[in-house]
Amino acid sequence: MKTSRKRISWMICGVILIGLHSLVLAAVQPPNIIVFLTDDQGYNDVGCFGSPNIKTPNFDRMAAEGMLFTSAYVGSPVCGPSRSSLMTGSYPIRIAEPGNKKALHTIPHTKELMIPEVLKQAGYATAILGKWHAGDAKTKGHPLDQGFDYFFGTPKFNGVTKLIEESKVRAPLIRNREVVVKAIEQKEMDQLTTWYTEEAIQFITKNKEQPFFLYLAHNMPHVPLGVSDKFRGKSEGGFYGDVIEELDWSMGEILKTLKQLNLDGNTLIVFVSDNGPWIETGVIDDHAGHAEPLRGAKMKSWEGGPRVPCIMRWPGKIPAGKTSDAIVTTMDLLPTFAALAGEKLPADLIIDGKDILPLITGETDQSPHEYYYYYCYTDLQAVRDARWKLVLPRPAKPEWMNWWARMIDEVKTIELYDLESDVGETVNVAAQHPEIVERLKKQIESARIELGDAGTIGSGARFFDNGKKRPGIAKYKKWKAKQSAK
Repeated sequence: MKTSRKRISWMICGVILIGLHSLVLAAVQPPNIIVFLTDDQGYNDVGCFGSPNIKTPNFDRMAAEGMLFTSAYVGSPVCGPSRSSLMTGSYPIRIAEPGNKKALHTIPHTKELMIPEVLKQAGYATAILGKWHAGDAKTKGHPLDQGFDYFFGTPKFNGVTKLIEESKVRAPLIRNREVVVKAIEQKEMDQLTTWYTEEAIQFITKNKEQPFFLYLAHNMPHVPLGVSDKFRGKSEGGFYGDVIEELDWSMGEILKTLKQLNLDGNTLIVFVSDNGPWIETGVIDDHAGHAEPLRGAKMKSWEGGPRVPCIMRWPGKIPAGKTSDAIVTTMDLLPTFAALAGEKLPADLIIDGKDILPLITGETDQSPHEYYYYYCYTDLQAVRDARWKLVLPRPAKPEWMNWWARMIDEVKTIELYDLESDVGETVNVAAQHPEIVERLKKQIESARIELGDAGTIGSGARFFDNGKKRPGIAKYKKWKAKQSAK
């Protein structure tokens, strides 16, 4: 049967229209988003951040092709609260928890709005590969109940000891809701980075035709450490260096996949650690990372705890090779991603993160944050502005913090540090700048009213359940009364 010229014309027009429609969709399609999160990686554990003996060519390439942030912070200097903060855009003390509790190790209420829920509403495919630890993945708070389409990883950490055989804790490995490894042992630990990377490549490839959000939350380098044979014994930075260099390989595989699939120019990648390195003499030793030139480490409010390595890359959108010292936080990811996806957050939702798109695209070099607050669990210990950091007095190892008190050191008097000239917090200049001390003390009080503190319920803290707010606060008040009586 012959086809009429008119029909052929319509067919040609149809093909042209379909092509134009595809071009329009490509032009308006929001970017793919990848958050590459490492666990307990120190500020100094990346080549471009100064590591002398750990080679990270792929992280370094990200910095050369994107923006490196030297004042990037997490919401808390410890794993679970930090991850909960990232997901919700809020300081952990603001986040609602089941039963109106405020645990030292935050467990978000299932009604908390999280990044994948926002992006899923915008049409994104969503996946988490790696460690969750922002809810109870075995019961309520499973990633699949918080907006993720796919989950392959562990619900939380796999122990707190240097060697896995010393640990009483064994995390399961879960695919969606099915337990595939009941208790991870060393042989599985050694393969986690490889497995997550392979899964990431599969997810990216499967979803190359639609916007996707990949939360690649590696278990490494949280102890107990694991590394595959292809990297074991290869780094000048020892076993810990082997682990970091395998993570760098993982980033390289992601970058290679994006290039091969022609997704590179429409993908924002954020590389960041969840907190500083776990440095505890006699416990972790040579299996820990490095925070130099920063003071302190994980579980501390000195800079080495919440200040982390961070690089963002988005070819053609983020200026290449630029370094920013503006304050940014992982809490900023939620509002920034929502803006990129064209989604408005609920008008009544108060969060602490800011949309930093103007900063990362080079429209401004100014941070939207006037202040950053250093919470150690629920304890408000310090505040900083663009230049100055005020540290409040505190006792060492306070009993009310239970196991987590082990890393808290004493501060006898108010301390002030000029972070522009003394990022290592070595010289207390409080006596020379009383007016700055008073200004920052007032800001501490403002945060205490809004967010709360160990003994204070903040007016802006969220509570979704009926009943008493923060019932456990009585323990702190009892301890505080005992201290005052001494």
